[in-house]
Amino acid sequence: MSIIRQMTLVHIYTDGACRGNPGPGGWAAILVTEADGKKIEKELSGGEKLTTNNRMELTAAIKGLAALKYRCKVVLTSDSKYLCDAVNLGWAKSWQKRGWIKSDKKPALNPDLWERLLELLDAHDVETVWVRGHAGHEYNERCDALATAMADSFKD
Repeated sequence: MSIIRQMTLVHIYTDGACRGNPGPGGWAAILVTEADGKKIEKELSGGEKLTTNNRMELTAAIKGLAALKYRCKVVLTSDSKYLCDAVNLGWAKSWQKRGWIKSDKKPALNPDLWERLLELLDAHDVETVWVRGHAGHEYNERCDALATAMADSFKD
């Protein structure tokens, strides 16, 4: 007789922000799961003094997934079309296979972050969902507030 352990379902909501592009940036991830019938939330955030919005969007997803201690079923929700389309449409894996060159023969941006994100996506069972930003989605709004606060913390 074998024991099958059901994977924990974790919702990860992410956002990135940048004041200028490039400029000071922030990222945020909120992890939400249930244990013993109780909702558990964990907020993560950080930033960089000089970065881009897309780097912060990718970093938020990386930090959220990296916070998981074992393989989980994940619904990753982001307002970044760059992130969601590159994952859902297979662009990022294609860039990787071509040595981080896009189909138009130009270099893919942020290969360091994409490399790490693809590793984490393979480590979990991840569904990536796009939501419109600044449209009243509770967790997206919370992530935006955390990310912009981090970006603003780097201003002189």
